Amino acid sequence: MRTVSPEAIAIVKATAPVIEKQGLAITTAMYARLFENAEIAKMFDQAAQQSGEQPRRLAAAILAYARNIDKLENLGAAVERMVHRHVETGVKSEHYPYVADALLPAIRDVVGADVATDAVLAAWGEAYWMLADILIAAEARAYAQAA
Repeated sequence: MRTVSPEAIAIVKATAPVIEKQGLAITTAMYARLFENAEIAKMFDQAAQQSGEQPRRLAAAILAYARNIDKLENLGAAVERMVHRHVETGVKSEHYPYVADALLPAIRDVVGADVATDAVLAAWGEAYWMLADILIAAEARAYAQAA
């Protein structure tokens, strides 16, 4: 499993207020990018997208992660819920790069390159892939148990 450097942890925690203020705009922009792929879009409950429920949930999850990146044990129940939902909807490890490719540019699009510098996006990339590794491993176990 990948880890996050102390520098990246500091950057992610320092940008939590930006996520708190702009999280919904970021996740809305991310989903717009992600749904350019019709196969990925089919995996999502479009009613939850249109109502704003899913972008709000993801924004809250990203904020919780930013605030607790150095205390992942605080996120256990949230991770379990995500894993359950991902298994329900057929999320696989090969889907995670699509989300990264949508999320990181969405951060820059919303908050601007002066805030979302290359260093900030690199830190969020490290953070994303550490969480992705945790989710992928837990989902693999859940798929194996269901089989």
